[in-house]
Amino acid sequence: MADETPPAGGGTNIEGEAPRGEPTIETDEATITDDAELERTLGLSGGLAIGIGTMIGAGIFVFPGLAAGRAGPAAAGSFAIGAIIALLVALPASELATAMPKSGGGYYFISRGLGAFAGAVVGLSLWFGLVFATAFYLVGFGFYAVDTLAEIGLAVGEGLVIPLALLFGAGFTVLNVTGTENAAKLQNGIVALLLSILVVFLLYGSLDAIGLIGEPGAPETFAPFGPMPVLTTAALVFTSYLGFAQVATVAGEMQDPGRNLPLAMVGSVLVVGVLYVLTIFVATSAFGSARLAELGETAMVEVGRYFLGTAGALAIVFGGLLATMSSANASVLSTSRAIYAVSKDALLPRWASRINLRYGTPHVALGMAGGPVLVLVATGRVEILAEVASFLHLVMYGLICVALIALRRDEPEWYDPEFRVPGYPLVPALGALASFALIGFMQPASQVIGLAIMLLAAGWYLYYARDVTLKGAL
Repeated sequence: MADETPPAGGGTNIEGEAPRGEPTIETDEATITDDAELERTLGLSGGLAIGIGTMIGAGIFVFPGLAAGRAGPAAAGSFAIGAIIALLVALPASELATAMPKSGGGYYFISRGLGAFAGAVVGLSLWFGLVFATAFYLVGFGFYAVDTLAEIGLAVGEGLVIPLALLFGAGFTVLNVTGTENAAKLQNGIVALLLSILVVFLLYGSLDAIGLIGEPGAPETFAPFGPMPVLTTAALVFTSYLGFAQVATVAGEMQDPGRNLPLAMVGSVLVVGVLYVLTIFVATSAFGSARLAELGETAMVEVGRYFLGTAGALAIVFGGLLATMSSANASVLSTSRAIYAVSKDALLPRWASRINLRYGTPHVALGMAGGPVLVLVATGRVEILAEVASFLHLVMYGLICVALIALRRDEPEWYDPEFRVPGYPLVPALGALASFALIGFMQPASQVIGLAIMLLAAGWYLYYARDVTLKGAL
């Protein structure tokens, strides 16, 4: 059982009284304190890298062709709607994260604000929501890997998309087992290089779009299919904004969480939201919406070729490769922390929260994250993977806002956030309403799968964990 012992500095306290101000979990077997057992190795740059790195992949490199096919140039409005909803949730999540800087993010906040049942349903659903999101990112990575090989003269065909996605999914899981710091270093490097590529590309593309350079293009109707596709497209592309919440799942490993968590969550939404809107503007100015839709998941490669020739295409395939790698890597990390937090609360078997003595990482939870991801990657269903991930996250986001209102109403002794939401209670109320409303614009298959996962989570709670009581939750 040596691997249950946390690394030096982890602060284990398995039995006995909880430190003053910490919620505890009471089970039939023992009282377990909720001390964090993971080392705080992530700074502000690491938090921003997780947030930006997770979000920047799908929105810029996978979705433009799919979104333009659904909503035309008004897809830029879809991304803007997603950014507004994300900000309405990021602010309440920031307050909760500074009050409870623990691994698990949304699960932890909801379980302490709304009770064990709501927490269990959200925590287990978050596990699968992140699994669906990670699989989506890895399939996108597979498409860009094949395109990268094609650009250097190795045409291998789309039959290699899924095998490459599976290979790298397993690789990211192993990387995260070897240490959070190693994964964070990779994330920081990828995001820095990726942002450099995007700034140059979007600057040139914006100058072309407004007619300062290049040939003027034929204007296109902004919303050729009407307003409703703008909302349904917002529901699809909302997967692009899951990264800010993934920062909260590693709150237990953040240095100076009172300062760094709000800056990382809100800052990543603002940076990425601007980049998304600019990307759709540039892409639809280069090609019409119909052409972008035909090009599909790798439409941005042809946009890069249009602006800068072969060099532009190579820059985009390389950027897409980096972006989807970054999204997948950060999602594997966050998925494991959600499983770790639920297991620590005894809502899953406690062995799932074991910490590897050598690397200080939750290796069992990482295995439980990586395994289901590989199964879903094999389906290759890009839009379904994206929308189911969005469905489950939107439920969590709405309940995060409700949990904030409940905790502000009751103000338990241990609740002492370093950051408070401006515009309370309007901001969390709007965040909850907007999150739940966006679910209604998803395709029925995604809604059914999402509801089925939540029902399974509820069934597991009633079967396995209904005797668990979270002290300090209400």
